[in-house]
Amino acid sequence: MDILAWIVLGLIAGAIAKAIYPGHQSGGILSTMLLGIIGAFVGGSLYTFLTTGTLALTSAGLSIGGIVVAVLGAVVALFIYYAATRRAY
Repeated sequence: MDILAWIVLGLIAGAIAKAIYPGHQSGGILSTMLLGIIGAFVGGSLYTFLTTGTLALTSAGLSIGGIVVAVLGAVVALFIYYAATRRAY
């Protein structure tokens, strides 16, 4: 059941993050889902670090707070991805 929840959370968070992030993002539903799942791990880990002071690889849960944390993590993941792959002209 956890895998299904991560997929649903990834779809929701990835779609919202792509809508929020400025500019055009390429990719289909699979990349959106992957972005959201990565965002859930990034956001969940940052939330755990900020609240407990320990660094642990955790995922956000499938709730309103979890979606918010996953969307913020997905926006951070988008920023890092586009900053790393930006071409210098």
